[in-house]
Amino acid sequence: MKSSSGSLPYRVRRSKIHGTGVFATRRILRGERVVEYLGERVSHAEADRRYAAKADDDNHTFLFTVDARIVIDAGVGGNAARWINHSCEPNCETVVEERRIFIEAIRDIESGDELVYDYMIERDASDPPNIDRVFGCRCGATACRGTMLLPPKLPKRRPARRPVRARERPPARKRA
Repeated sequence: MKSSSGSLPYRVRRSKIHGTGVFATRRILRGERVVEYLGERVSHAEADRRYAAKADDDNHTFLFTVDARIVIDAGVGGNAARWINHSCEPNCETVVEERRIFIEAIRDIESGDELVYDYMIERDASDPPNIDRVFGCRCGATACRGTMLLPPKLPKRRPARRPVRARERPPARKRA
């Protein structure tokens, strides 16, 4: 989103985190909408078809799931938002609004800081055993979880059964 002067609040350049990154060109305030994630809107089936030949150890993708029907492929018609890197300690987050994806600051960001958000990539039962390595995180954050993937979901536990108490008998009534 452009500032009142018409210039973008970010620029794209090399990143220490990974390849290309997006950096603030001025102070960005918490809550400010920075950029919309743009690209071709396709079905999940089409996205799968496009990336079917990709090697299992290739984590590079510009796909962003909007909902159960739509995926944005920023590899086709995408903008600078596709270069925003992952971090386990993000300064931005994604917001879905009317089936559009926006990147917003979740804290104040100083000029020169890299814009980052948590990709929150979900795991799938068909993932190869080395999936955490494939999606290894390079953010360098103190609390880095080592992967761009969300932690594995724990199996649902059955609620503990409460012990059934023997019913207390009401006190016997005295007969007159």
